[in-house]
Amino acid sequence: MSEKIQVPDVGSSDPVDVIEISVKVGDTIAAEDTIVVLESDKATVEVPAPKAGKVTAINVKVGDRVKEGDDLLMVEAGDEAGDSAPAEPEGKDATPAESQDTPEPAVEEAPAKSASSSGSRTETVTVPDLGDIEGAEIIEVSVAAGDALEAEQVIAVLESDKASLEIPAPQAGTVESVTIKVGDKVSTGDALLTLTVSGESAESAEQEAAGSASAASEPQSDATGKQEQAQQQAEPAKKASATSAAASSPSKSVHAGPAVRKLAREMGVDLAQVPGTGPKERILKEDVHAWVKQRLENQPAASAGGGGLSLDLPEIDFSQFGDIEREELNKLRKVSAQNLHRSWLTIPHVTQHDNADITDLEAFRKQQNKALEREGVKLTMLAFLVAACAKALKAFPRFNSSLENSGEALIHKHYINIGIAVDTPNGLVVPVIKDADKKTLKEIAVEMGDLAEKARNRKLTPADMKGGTFSISSLGGIGGTAFSPIVNWPEVAILGVSRSDMQPVWDGSQFVPRLTLPLSLSYDHRVIDGADAARFTSYLSQLLSDMRRVLL
Repeated sequence: MSEKIQVPDVGSSDPVDVIEISVKVGDTIAAEDTIVVLESDKATVEVPAPKAGKVTAINVKVGDRVKEGDDLLMVEAGDEAGDSAPAEPEGKDATPAESQDTPEPAVEEAPAKSASSSGSRTETVTVPDLGDIEGAEIIEVSVAAGDALEAEQVIAVLESDKASLEIPAPQAGTVESVTIKVGDKVSTGDALLTLTVSGESAESAEQEAAGSASAASEPQSDATGKQEQAQQQAEPAKKASATSAAASSPSKSVHAGPAVRKLAREMGVDLAQVPGTGPKERILKEDVHAWVKQRLENQPAASAGGGGLSLDLPEIDFSQFGDIEREELNKLRKVSAQNLHRSWLTIPHVTQHDNADITDLEAFRKQQNKALEREGVKLTMLAFLVAACAKALKAFPRFNSSLENSGEALIHKHYINIGIAVDTPNGLVVPVIKDADKKTLKEIAVEMGDLAEKARNRKLTPADMKGGTFSISSLGGIGGTAFSPIVNWPEVAILGVSRSDMQPVWDGSQFVPRLTLPLSLSYDHRVIDGADAARFTSYLSQLLSDMRRVLL
């Protein structure tokens, strides 16, 4: 007796798409084998078989939208399937539904077919019935002339605005010629390739005979449905030879569905290099994302402009639009591009914005500069920021840490070295003030001035720019109200500072003018939560509003 397998609870009341059917009528499945793959706008779900048995009917096809409780397929329980197997060849007492799935027609027709195919013959493989899809695009050609094919091996992948569809070989044989290429538009019945079939292929002959008998005894729509089911469950094929290299196929046979293949093509990933974690080593979308993440984190930059995976961008001839001039980047800018791109690709950035009231601090700074003028020392607002950040990093040590490349642990640093971004004619450099928490405000100001002078004169040494635990990028002397600085890996946070501005502030009874300093804290969200970032900027603002707190 056949039992229905229905769509389980997928965590959504909205319909979900059927993106892959992993079985076909006649298959014997074990409990927990994947039977279909469903996809919503949030996740991809593999539906396992609740019990072992034999598939007697499939009620869905790729592209259908289903919801909880809808019928997926019919399965005959394992024991019953085994008991009924010997009676299948008789066929006369079987019900119509059973006779469609039994091999009886192939047994009757096979001798005649074999007789007519004692030698090799050439057959044309065409596009199956695509339903209401018009002009599907060839996005992958998996075979080339001369290839030996097995039955059900994928020969091409089509894509429409609704779904991706793998086309399997109807039987074993040798490819004589391929009549399509990547980018072609095809419709139902169009020729894909010619296949030379050996007369000794008894299994292929039996399958063809079974198909012919089924077509003669069933309505055309049922035959089409079976053909589509075969297409949907076909396993991935070998990568094409040089003539089909442009198809971006896997370099060897892999087990992945159309949605995963499409994702891999969009991300430029060779699925043959991706380990599958699904049933029977099936490659899932999560596997592709994990592989890309690993490459981004572990691979060094492949070129001056990139970090992690390199992107194949088209070359553009700008001279066709007008006069141009090519300027070669110096080494400093090339290295900066590598580091910035690596940080942007590998760190999930978030920026927390806040304002600090520096009215009293600015008045104090100007007063102290007059007193220090004889000594040749000038206190800048940046010096106060370094001292305040050093205090804040002690209060929030997570901002002074680094994440292990494995992502499994944090490295807490018991020293505070603050880098200061310096804009020079040759590019951006970040000299580091070592042990900033142990230095006085005057010492910080003097050292910062010396480092800035060395940066402008290109006299910084590698030691001057190593060992930073936190960075500050100040655009206060230029302008702006806020920006999102890029975290300087392996650090986990960076403070951006914009130009101070007089703002009206309500003091409880009236608006009073107060000088405010915009703060922009970018941080690595893998290490720092949003709430901690808000606490950090709030604490920093309190320090800047009353620098006496730094002494506590």
